[in-house]
Amino acid sequence: MPAIQRSEFALALNQVANERGIDPQIVVETVKNAIIAAFRKDHPDIDPEEYSVTLDENTGEARVFHKKDDVTPPGFGRIAAQTAKQVILQKIREKEKEAIISDYKVRMGTIVNGMVLRFAGPNIIVDIGKTEGIMPAEEQIPNEKYHLNQRIAVYLSEIREGLKGEEIIVSRASNGLLEGLLKREVPEVAQGSVEIKEIVREPGNRAKIAVVSTQAGIDPVGSCVGQKGVRVQAVIQEFQGLEKIDIIQWTESIRDYIIQALSPAKNINVEVNEEEKTAKVKVPQDDLSLAIGKDGQNVRLASKLTGYKIEIEGEEMPETAIPAPAAEEVSKTEKTAVEIEPEKPATKTPAKAKAPKPKVSEAVEKIKTTGDKIESQGEENPKNE
Repeated sequence: MPAIQRSEFALALNQVANERGIDPQIVVETVKNAIIAAFRKDHPDIDPEEYSVTLDENTGEARVFHKKDDVTPPGFGRIAAQTAKQVILQKIREKEKEAIISDYKVRMGTIVNGMVLRFAGPNIIVDIGKTEGIMPAEEQIPNEKYHLNQRIAVYLSEIREGLKGEEIIVSRASNGLLEGLLKREVPEVAQGSVEIKEIVREPGNRAKIAVVSTQAGIDPVGSCVGQKGVRVQAVIQEFQGLEKIDIIQWTESIRDYIIQALSPAKNINVEVNEEEKTAKVKVPQDDLSLAIGKDGQNVRLASKLTGYKIEIEGEEMPETAIPAPAAEEVSKTEKTAVEIEPEKPATKTPAKAKAPKPKVSEAVEKIKTTGDKIESQGEENPKNE
């Protein structure tokens, strides 16, 4: 090769090796293959298996050999050099992409900060550092809005074979994103003193996370929530405030676990059938809507979290809560009042019993009697004029 080409080669080799993070030996092998390809342009009938190339890595000088004979053409042509250059650039790009993919393969299952670059149909292309990630529609949060240059955290989900080779798939809907955010915000989770046992989500709406302490003296729920809720709020803000997060205490008792999973509902009574993995739950009528949740969301997530099919029904207040008269002693109107009474909270102390008011006729009679007494007293003791 001419001296100027050797200089360009050496410069390119150093640049690729140092800046792109590609093994120099890979570049050298790529150049050798490219030179064979260029040589075949002028000799299409040769068997490439019988030919080899030596390349001086210091000078960049290349020689073509057929078995042991040097068959390098005189002035190995500009056309051949240009062809070699194009093949080299293409191979370098491929090797560079392979190196990047290999780097990200070991990072699968972690979260990275990215930026929305562009929209490709239903997919979102995200800048994740050395390369781009693809966020398909099914990996997006349904009610979340995205815009260009928006900075978001994404979960490195998997590597798929696409139309242009291997593609990195990133996700906002994965449970892994929520777990990664908790590890980032909660040191106890990152260090392992608080373990995340289970996560269930309906992305953009609600999530439930079961946690347990692996060290004595550590409150797992309190650690995740943080002082005044600062830690869990940081996670919620990453979802633009769209997704509510319930953090509950994991326990080996399935009955207690189901009670925890149905929070924020209180006063829950649970009957568990461990063989059929079902649970019948009774809650007061006042807590029934909380236990079920909007469109059944709370009980649905609780069922996924515990692995049990949960049936919920409201429980009326017991009849013994307020004593009622015997049935034969109350009229129809009085019976209705007794039935309604349990729904009204008894907040006032009953007033002391008062004497019954006299009827109008009795009151008039008393006034007349009092008047007669006053008149007779006046006749017995006349005033002195």
